[in-house]
Amino acid sequence: MAHRAGGRALSVLRSHLRLPGPAATGGCAGQGQPRGQVRPSSSGAAVRRAPQAAGPEEAGEDAEVNTRKKTFAEVQTERLEQAERTVLIKCPPKLNEKKLLQYLSSHGNIKSHFFFENRGIHALIEFSEKNSIASLQDATGVPSAAGYHVVPFKSRLFTFMLKNPVSQAAEETPLHLSPQSHIPVKELIEKLCHADSISSQMYILLNEYQLTDENIKLRYLVCSLVQDFARAYFPDSTVKPFGSSVNTFGKLGCDVDMFLDFRDTQKHAAKMKKGPFDMEYQMKRLPSERLATQKILSVVGDCLDNFGPGCVSVQKILNARCPLVKFSHQPTGFQCDLSVSNSIAIKSSELLYIYGCLDSRVRALVFSVRCWARVHGLTNSIPGTWITNFSLTMMVMFFLQRRSPPIIPTLDQLKELADQKDKLVIGGYDCSFVSDLSKIKCTNNTETLDVLLGDFFEYYGNFDFRRNSINLRKGKEVNKPESSPLYIWNPFEQDLNISKNVNQPQLEKFVAMARESAWILRKEEKAQQMINKEPWGLAALLIPFGKSNSNKMKNRMKGIGSETIRNLLDSLKLNNPNNLQKAVGK
Repeated sequence: MAHRAGGRALSVLRSHLRLPGPAATGGCAGQGQPRGQVRPSSSGAAVRRAPQAAGPEEAGEDAEVNTRKKTFAEVQTERLEQAERTVLIKCPPKLNEKKLLQYLSSHGNIKSHFFFENRGIHALIEFSEKNSIASLQDATGVPSAAGYHVVPFKSRLFTFMLKNPVSQAAEETPLHLSPQSHIPVKELIEKLCHADSISSQMYILLNEYQLTDENIKLRYLVCSLVQDFARAYFPDSTVKPFGSSVNTFGKLGCDVDMFLDFRDTQKHAAKMKKGPFDMEYQMKRLPSERLATQKILSVVGDCLDNFGPGCVSVQKILNARCPLVKFSHQPTGFQCDLSVSNSIAIKSSELLYIYGCLDSRVRALVFSVRCWARVHGLTNSIPGTWITNFSLTMMVMFFLQRRSPPIIPTLDQLKELADQKDKLVIGGYDCSFVSDLSKIKCTNNTETLDVLLGDFFEYYGNFDFRRNSINLRKGKEVNKPESSPLYIWNPFEQDLNISKNVNQPQLEKFVAMARESAWILRKEEKAQQMINKEPWGLAALLIPFGKSNSNKMKNRMKGIGSETIRNLLDSLKLNNPNNLQKAVGK
């Protein structure tokens, strides 16, 4: 693992620090998607378009949709290679874009670029060739800091300054800034009220909240910058993002989860065993993999803390179940978590990537449900007893597996389609499933998102959480193996409950909110609400219940015994007032 750690690390650090010494998936991505809303790119990201009027929802192929053809691994490889040809430049507040690009072009052809604002204006520059970065670094000076001593790490973060700010400022040109955060919920609700259907509302929300191509590039760049440090000690290692940054369900502003991967080192060792002789490196031997992980993260964490430009608030949390290093990356504004060889987590990311690519309704429903849950305090960015976004996403997937016909396949069905290269066992757990999306048959289900959103709330408002658990591998309700209020089987580590943290009050709150939301969607009169300029459909669900329409809620609760409400509850199978407690248990 630690390939010539000492001498190699010193030589690499010398080169960086100038120390003295010797010299688009296949599948059904367009299923059920209105024209002109979200266009998937070939790299697995969705490209944000300018707002436009939402058209009617249409099932089947959409001529404007450029379906994804790349596997998860192919996207990762392409993005990681792209990041290694990329630099980040802090720019002066008054800048002539054309002249900046002309200067940078003297070091090599620029393939793409964009500007964004975070503690000032920054430019992400992607060169066509990696050696262009070395040329730029050779022409870049070390900053002079009176009263401070700089750590001269030769990174890919630069500051661009004007030699004559007064005269050059007159040449300033307007910059188009790429958004790196989503719009506030209040502004989102106003946009949703102008849509013509709940389906259109859900695609508008998706378009506003999903990661942009530019934001994804920034995430891979941060991983690549951390990799520069890791490779000082472990030259064959890679740092890869996982989770929401890569699974197609990431929201603008979400954290960057990354892991240090040594599989390339192990592949190299396997190749060297051919022939009549064995040759191996002398390496430090430790009594456990956990201890090795802790020591590796401790060293990399110290490097980031002591030498990493823009890396602040570094915390080494080495005694956690999964040891990690947390830090803030100031130039991009990302909160980052670094772990080691998190292989099962990356397979979970790939599974969600596949589900997200199969049908555009999948991502639209997940984004809407997660936004709804956050508004009503059902999820939280701080760890606690509430439902996590990952658990909530798995609940949406299970619901879509239970449709007739199913919208997405079960994990066991994906496993049956796997070929030899897809076979994988990690820590005794079978993590095999097909990676080629063209092998997965498209669904015949043509239900609109209007129907799916209401049925999601009705399904979980009536789910027997007391007896049943959620199993994505089998795609059916099975008896709970233990008494946790909410039991969602880990898709791969089948002896783990991914929602074990959720307590009884939080589950009861979720069920109550789901029932209230189902009631609103069934009862509301869209035309009248639009005339009265009241939020309707998804917009109505994104207003905390009891705040904007507290009088209506009180009247509804007072009249719960009326014949109209009783009939409505009958249709939702909620006529028994004790059903809530029975459903979630005691």
